[in-house]
Amino acid sequence: MRRSSTDESTYHRSPSLDSKDYSFPHGGGAFRRYSSMYGGQFGAASNSFFGFHTNPGPKATKAKYTSPKGNKYVVFYLDLSFIFLLELKRCSMAQNCLQCIKYLMFIFNLLFWLGGCGILGVGIWLAVTQGNFATLSSSFPSLSAANLLIATGTIVMIVGFLGCVGAIRENKCLLLSFFILLLIIFVLELIVVILFFVYTDKIDSYARQDLKRGLHLYGTEGNVGLTNAWSIIQTDFRCCGVANYTDWFEVYNATRVPDSCCLEFSENCGLHSPGTWWKDPCYDRVKAWLHDNLLAVGIFGLCTALVQILGLSFAMTMYCQVVKADTYYA
Repeated sequence: MRRSSTDESTYHRSPSLDSKDYSFPHGGGAFRRYSSMYGGQFGAASNSFFGFHTNPGPKATKAKYTSPKGNKYVVFYLDLSFIFLLELKRCSMAQNCLQCIKYLMFIFNLLFWLGGCGILGVGIWLAVTQGNFATLSSSFPSLSAANLLIATGTIVMIVGFLGCVGAIRENKCLLLSFFILLLIIFVLELIVVILFFVYTDKIDSYARQDLKRGLHLYGTEGNVGLTNAWSIIQTDFRCCGVANYTDWFEVYNATRVPDSCCLEFSENCGLHSPGTWWKDPCYDRVKAWLHDNLLAVGIFGLCTALVQILGLSFAMTMYCQVVKADTYYA
């Protein structure tokens, strides 16, 4: 029995899997409304099917994630914190360096000051017990070993005191005074050394003439230091006179020399024949001794210069650090 067309219209055929039309009805249904809310994933107009989409819906476009404006303030705060930590670390390292330089300079100047005290003590002892010991020059009678040691010890003590107090108190004025005073001493020493090597011949000739003039003060009143110095030199170096033993003939106006010139010391042995006296000149013997010990003299001079350069470096470095610290915390 055949169905009528009117009966067939009441039934709808289910879509088969072989059908190529997977689109949904074009009418505005609830399914289309919800699909458009989720980016058109199920919209027919977008030609998508269950998760495959091409055009996002209007609500999805508005729902895109945008970073809040406060994030830039958070990043700026983190940058400032990082810079602050770096600056704090740098300041901490600078402070530790300053403390290290401070105590090194204090120890250095403390030893410097103690050395000055020792030199001053030896100079005072020589001045009290030996008088004007080691005074050989008639032109500079005050230029004795005792006076030189006293002057040197006093200067070293003053410089060491300024360095010690300036370092431990971190005082800019004392540090600068220490630097200037030590620099002046170093420059003067350098000038003296340069002049000595430039005018060696003139200094040598002047020293010989001055020492010969000093022989006339031997054994006179008020020249105990000069007399003792010549006696010690002639005995220890086994020499007689500046150039030779005949230099004493002009002093005594006779064929006579001091008893310290004798090969075998005895009372009034200087009145004996020249065969019993030392023949070598004292000036040349002392020069030869200095030449033999030139390495030791050079090492002593270099060590002195190195100590002074270290003192200058420590003082200026600490002065700059103190100035920077005062500027930073001002």
